[in-house]
Amino acid sequence: MGTVWIVLIALLIFTIVTFLYWKLTRNYAEKAYGKKMWNQWGTRTFYWQGALLIGGGVTVLIVLLLKSAHVLTF
Repeated sequence: MGTVWIVLIALLIFTIVTFLYWKLTRNYAEKAYGKKMWNQWGTRTFYWQGALLIGGGVTVLIVLLLKSAHVLTF
């Protein structure tokens, strides 16, 4: 499998995981911080920093699982 395909698959997985994390936690985070705090950019910056870190970590785990199952070869 070519390097380009592996990168595209990893980006697709990352996008899907981050989108699911956002859909599942956005309302909770907005309630927890309150409407006024949520509208400040600093609060959302920390939220998205966590979302991207979790998305990246889960993506690495999924890619490694796919590699160990011999679905991806690199």
